[in-house]
Formats: sequence, structure tokens, C-alpha cells
Amino acid sequence: MMSREDFVSRFGGVFEHSPSIAERAYDAGHLPAPLTASGVHAALVAVFRAASREERLGVLLAHPDLAGRLAIAGELTEDSRKEQAGAGLDRLSPAEHGRFTELNLAYVEKFGFPFIIAVKGLGKDDILSAFETRIGNDRDEEFATATAQVERIALLRLTSMLPEAE
Repeated sequence: MMSREDFVSRFGGVFEHSPSIAERAYDAGHLPAPLTASGVHAALVAVFRAASREERLGVLLAHPDLAGRLAIAGELTEDSRKEQAGAGLDRLSPAEHGRFTELNLAYVEKFGFPFIIAVKGLGKDDILSAFETRIGNDRDEEFATATAQVERIALLRLTSMLPEAE
């Protein structure tokens, strides 16, 4: 079995800048052997869902704006950088970048956390469309949608890190 330190080192970033999720999952002792993407995901998601609303909000707040200032400054986590680049968010025209900036600001002002979407398999137009639709949601609906997207991002990250069970 992997040590707590090794587990947190390997999986602590699956939920963006939130190693406490991995720490609690390890401490709960419900990790599958061997480690699989779906098994580790289930353990991490159980901890995430059991966390207080304030703690889940903290995880949402740890996510960067899409095509935002951290991306421009080159300060995204490696996972976020790859995910955003895969969706073409590193190659926006000035007009597209302006639209993302406008939506990011309006979204954060309305909901108090950044717009979060699992971008794998999506293009910039898909993301803008989802952005424009979701900004019309109420806060509770959008909190639920954002937390579901965080869980999806975690699964996609784990799938690239671990095999599935045979």
C-alpha cells in the first residue's frame, strides 16, 4: 500500500490546489487495491461530497478563470494549462479573449466563484456556449453544476494517471 505522503503527493492536485481531499480519502482507508482511476475517484468524491459547503466552495475558488490572468501570466497548474490548451483557450483572438474576460468577471460577480467546466473534448465555442447558458442559472443550481464539473475534471485527471481495473 502506498504511504500517505506518496498518495497525497500523487493525487493531492486532482482536486485543484486541494490536497486535503486526498489526505482525508487516505485517512478514511477506503482506497481500492490496486489503485484504479474509478476507485480513487470514488474515494476522493466521497470526501468532497462530505465536506461542508464552505470547504467545497474553497475547492471551487482554487480553480483558475478560463483563459484568465493566470493563464496569461503562465501561472496555471500543469494540469490546468494542458486542459485549457487542449480546448484552444491558449489561442484565442483578442475579441474571443475579451468575451471570456467579460464572462469571467460577470460570472464571479454573480456566483462568487470562477466558471468551471471540464474542457476535455470541448472547443472554445462549446465552452463559450456553456458559459453563456450557465450564467443564467441561480446560485444553488450553478454551485451544483460547478461541483459536478470539478468531480468530472478529477475523473479525467485520474484516468490519465491510473489504469482501470482489468
